Amino acid sequence: MDNAPRDPGTDDGALLDQIGPALSQLRRRTSGGRADLTRNLVLNVVANAPGEMTVGGLAAEMGVTQPVASRTVAACIADGLLRRAASQADSRRTVLELTDAGETERRRFASEQRETFEEITAAWEPAERVRFARLLVRYGEDAGAWSARQRRGGQDGADTRSDA
Repeated sequence: MDNAPRDPGTDDGALLDQIGPALSQLRRRTSGGRADLTRNLVLNVVANAPGEMTVGGLAAEMGVTQPVASRTVAACIADGLLRRAASQADSRRTVLELTDAGETERRRFASEQRETFEEITAAWEPAERVRFARLLVRYGEDAGAWSARQRRGGQDGADTRSDA
């Protein structure tokens, strides 16, 4: 299998076919390992949730089963990164919240990821770095909006991305 980058001018379809593998490589190569990757994902999902986050909501957002999410949450709670709390909307529900240590860990991950980005793109022109960073952040925002629409059953097709 040929993993060499293709000239984008020759075949746009072939280039677009490389997106999935490229995102997978990006994710694997910019984390400290599987445990860090999962922990970072959990902390970001909880922190970026538009409302309260439950274990079931976390499982849906991560694309894993509820028992897998439960084990991951239990590990984060044991490490002092998350806590369970009563929902403000429905006290019968339990929601997840970041602790101060969880927010500190989240910032540490972000700092490491920025350093990795800067090392990987060191030979790029500054304008290329900024453009790619903007497009990557936009992609993440649009992916979040797409995911929310999928969970709602595609009921609303509106663009919910915020332009920054």
